[in-house]
Amino acid sequence: MMENELCFPQLLNNSCKKPMPSQSDTMFVHILLSSISLLTSTLNLLVIISISHFRQLHSPTNLLILSLAVSDLLVGLLLMPVEILFTEACWFLGDLMCALYYVVVFIITSSSVGNMVLISIDRYLAICDPLRYTTRVTLGRTRICVCLCWICSVLYNSLILQDFLRQPDSQNSCYGECVVVLNYITGTVDFVFTFIGPITVIIVLYMRVFMVAVSQAQAVRPYIAAVTFQRSVSVTAKKSELKAARTLGVVIAVFLICFCPYYSPSLVGQDIEDSSSSSPFVVWLLNFNSCLNPVIYAFFYPWFRKSIKLIVTLKILHPDSCDAKILER
Repeated sequence: MMENELCFPQLLNNSCKKPMPSQSDTMFVHILLSSISLLTSTLNLLVIISISHFRQLHSPTNLLILSLAVSDLLVGLLLMPVEILFTEACWFLGDLMCALYYVVVFIITSSSVGNMVLISIDRYLAICDPLRYTTRVTLGRTRICVCLCWICSVLYNSLILQDFLRQPDSQNSCYGECVVVLNYITGTVDFVFTFIGPITVIIVLYMRVFMVAVSQAQAVRPYIAAVTFQRSVSVTAKKSELKAARTLGVVIAVFLICFCPYYSPSLVGQDIEDSSSSSPFVVWLLNFNSCLNPVIYAFFYPWFRKSIKLIVTLKILHPDSCDAKILER
């Protein structure tokens, strides 16, 4: 009976123990988590196809959404399936895959945070400096910023995890465990650069955005009935920018709710530990953010719902489908 509770029964002295939940509970958890993984991958793939295919959606803001969707897709395709394995509390893939897994986890997390900061900067410039927005924020510059975001994420996390990469099993208490522990100093640095710093920037920029949005709405309201056609187009454009800011503000709020529990140990001065025995709820809440983002787009963005319809009905295979009118005028 004892051997059945070990991850590796042949290693009686060194093997980790595994919990013995009922088969029905295990089956339910696996089906639920697999469904979330599939839904996350599918929805984010639809976002990527929509923005990549339809020319009307080729804008700096949507390019940032595309980059965020790529990181969310990787969560659904790579991270969530591995987290399902973690529900067994045993790691069977070896030290190399353990190291590779955590490198990918940290890179995707950092890139997601970086994308959120870029989105906040984009909305700040669009709302607070609209006259110079189109000249300052171009597709070319946005591409460069997105590439730098991913490159910096790779370099930064390779540095943070250098000791772990040299010896992936150094923190394991038994054979069959996959764990990385950031000590207090490294964890604090990562906490500041990956959470506190970016979150501070995001909150400050969005407070400024909504202050300007409220003042614009109050200034425009008395003159709406008397505007000319040209002025009406300008007001419509402003409303469009404000709606985008509101939608992306919801994305960022959900992001904060999902990420805060993961970083809560650093708030009380503890080491940050990721392992097969860490809280499944906290890890899956972090990952579930990747599923919620495209759901928010579907709820707030008519263009996303319209593009999904064209994709599902295979109308994107028609000639010149990339020139379809997706945006409402």
